[in-house]
Amino acid sequence: MSQIKQMIILNRQGKGVKTIARMLAISKNTVKTYLFKLDKLLTANRQEKLTAETLLSLDEPELYTLFHPGNPSYKDTRYEYFKANLGYYLKELEKTAVTRAVLWEEYRQAIPDGYSYSQFCFHLDQQQTAKGKPSMVLDHKPAEKLYIDFAGKTIPYVDRETGEVIACQLFVACLPFSDYAFAMAVPSQSTADFLYALSRCMEDLGGVPQLLVPDNLKAAVVKADRYEPDINQALEDFANHYATAVLPARARKPQDKALVENQVKILYSRVYAKLRNMQFFDLTALNGAIRTKVKSHNQTRMQKKPYCREEKFLADEKALLGDLPAERFELRSYSLLTVAKNNHIYLSADKHYYSVPHNLMGNKVKVAYTRSMVFIYHEGKKVAVHSRSFKIGAYSTVKEHLCSHHQHYRDRSPEYYRNQSAKVSKVLYEYVCLLFEQNRYPEQLYRSCDGLLALARKSDTKALEKACKTAMENGIFSYKFIKNIIENHMEDESVQNNNTALPKHQNLRGKAYYSNQQKIKF
Repeated sequence: MSQIKQMIILNRQGKGVKTIARMLAISKNTVKTYLFKLDKLLTANRQEKLTAETLLSLDEPELYTLFHPGNPSYKDTRYEYFKANLGYYLKELEKTAVTRAVLWEEYRQAIPDGYSYSQFCFHLDQQQTAKGKPSMVLDHKPAEKLYIDFAGKTIPYVDRETGEVIACQLFVACLPFSDYAFAMAVPSQSTADFLYALSRCMEDLGGVPQLLVPDNLKAAVVKADRYEPDINQALEDFANHYATAVLPARARKPQDKALVENQVKILYSRVYAKLRNMQFFDLTALNGAIRTKVKSHNQTRMQKKPYCREEKFLADEKALLGDLPAERFELRSYSLLTVAKNNHIYLSADKHYYSVPHNLMGNKVKVAYTRSMVFIYHEGKKVAVHSRSFKIGAYSTVKEHLCSHHQHYRDRSPEYYRNQSAKVSKVLYEYVCLLFEQNRYPEQLYRSCDGLLALARKSDTKALEKACKTAMENGIFSYKFIKNIIENHMEDESVQNNNTALPKHQNLRGKAYYSNQQKIKF
């Protein structure tokens, strides 16, 4: 998905179709198709002032939807099988009596609907022709590439509290035009440590090169392949954030980044050897010493050249680097989740629930999350944004994501019902206020208020006010009482007090009678 941004960036840099296709390891027709779609998008949306900068600022799912409104194109499985077994075919051809016809017969037995013999030979010829190309001396352009690698040997420091020797990895990078070097120690070769070191390298350079050329470590390349390596999603996000592109070196081809390999060898003598008798008690102190030695290395006069690496970098390269972004890069992680019936998704990394609009219940959504934020997408559109929370089992809910019934249920409170009744009538407001002064369970009072508001929608306001006044005069706070008055049209009648005293007569038993009756029973 991020290759679209890579293609736009390279196109803006003036690269041709063939160059872009080679750098991104895709076909020229694919590049032409994307550039045609790009031109069509910009032309069709010219009135809306859609520019390439606007497209680069979009999130990947939104950009992908613009370029792929329908289903993805069909991919030929025959070539995938052939490509997977290409190395085997070339190796077998070197054996005695093994011909192309023999290999093709074996191929058709495995894939009955596979390539014909002529097509099979054509693809083999292409590979053998490519292998026969001679090597060449590369002519590096200023500010074009940054070679990246890790040294094979670790560099240690000692934990002050435990005395444990902590082995660190040495991140090394260099600009091939000036051979200007950068190095720093990090705890591991993990994606987070790798990208942190790379961001510090950009800051040290004071700008961004056009291409990043990493080795095939897992933090940079998920699956190594000579033609189409799978770039780590985090590294693609990093490259898009810094407006640069990624071109991994070929697997097991150190000559693709020979200069950084040479830098590692030089730093063994100019950093490792010179720090071998020094002891450091934290990573910060270690990196301070490494920075000093690397600076001295960059300021050392190069052999057979009248300048040092730093002079060459400052004079001819630094001014051509791209601008650094205003904000530092935040590592993103991705997950594909299903919206539950309570219109929340469960992010297992946080063990926390985040709300999604209720109309997406049961749908798959893509979740991208950084250290501080959670972004939720559906069909390429951003549908929810949350601040990341690490409260286990808790819910982060946006009120607007709930349906109207659930919103009403969450909003219920005495103040809510007072405000709703005040919109209807001042008399109803007074009645509701007196209703909440009763010593009753809140849920019962909420239901009574729901009933009163329903009556207000169905009944005449004057009749409702008269019924409320009658109820207040008699100290009766009941939805059913108000309902009976309105249904029986008794608004203008007073309520009779049935608590009248009984007339005096002789048939009175009194307290003494019942006391005697209890004594008789015993």
